[in-house]
Amino acid sequence: MPEGPELHLASLFVNETCRGLVFGGCVEKSSVSRNPEVPFESSAYHISACARGKELRLTLTPAPGAQPPQEPLALVFRFGMSGSFQLAPAHALPPHAHLRFYTAPPAPRLALCFVDIRRFGHWDPGGEWQPGRGPCVLLEYEQFRGVGVGLMHPGCPSRENVLRNLSDKAFDRPICEALLDQRFFNGIGNYLRAEILYRLKIPPFEKARAVLEALQQHRLSPELTLSQKIRAKLQNPDLLELCHLVPKEVVQLGGKGYGPEHGEEDFAAFRAWLRCYGVPGMSSLRDRHGRTIWFQGDPGPMAPKGPSTSEQGPSQDTKGPETPY
Repeated sequence: MPEGPELHLASLFVNETCRGLVFGGCVEKSSVSRNPEVPFESSAYHISACARGKELRLTLTPAPGAQPPQEPLALVFRFGMSGSFQLAPAHALPPHAHLRFYTAPPAPRLALCFVDIRRFGHWDPGGEWQPGRGPCVLLEYEQFRGVGVGLMHPGCPSRENVLRNLSDKAFDRPICEALLDQRFFNGIGNYLRAEILYRLKIPPFEKARAVLEALQQHRLSPELTLSQKIRAKLQNPDLLELCHLVPKEVVQLGGKGYGPEHGEEDFAAFRAWLRCYGVPGMSSLRDRHGRTIWFQGDPGPMAPKGPSTSEQGPSQDTKGPETPY
């Protein structure tokens, strides 16, 4: 399932491949998609993208003098289980291309396609980020973290955050389940939660509040210089810092379907990067939503009853929501 890094990589892909291209005509939706029609038509327009957590905003901007006169239109995409963007020749569209933006003639026509094999993805022509989602763990770290000493801006307060909301009932749950709540961890998904908890040796079924309250108590010595504080945080990042740093590592790997090869080897660096998720020898359990959590060692006091299993690769988690949104 695409997580925050994949949405961010998708936005970079759209901006890179669409730079210099002029699109034209109507936006075309497949007949089998249940998503809404896109009410946009222009003789010449440009496409740009930005990502926030598990959402991507695509903006269609008419060129000067384009007809009919049209205001820019923004679409917000959620990728579901299998969404991605591809640029393809208009005469050779990829299978499952459920939304298509065509380049204007006379050059050989291309199509920017939203491809979604499993059809769980969604687009919203309203263009607004979903209001219930918290700050992006990749791009809005200070707001995401909130109170306390953070890696990027120590002591930065915020209007939306994790540490100011620990009384929320979401933190009564195991930490592995809380990490999928997009109100607080916008961009974290199944493989990221496993990798983050594994690096910190936190049992996945520890109570979330107990894990996070400890971060409120942690303060670096005021006698340390700023450079010493930054070095200490880089060497020993806490859970919220890893929620920012681990996705950044994935983005820096590139690939994930948006690399130059667009083939199986495109994912090789990512597979080599994984330390826990789907790695042979690791254990796994299902959380209360039916999602598989990978871990090593003791699962923690809130683990479901029954033995854990050791598998050779990640299963396809299709049960239950990863997020309430």
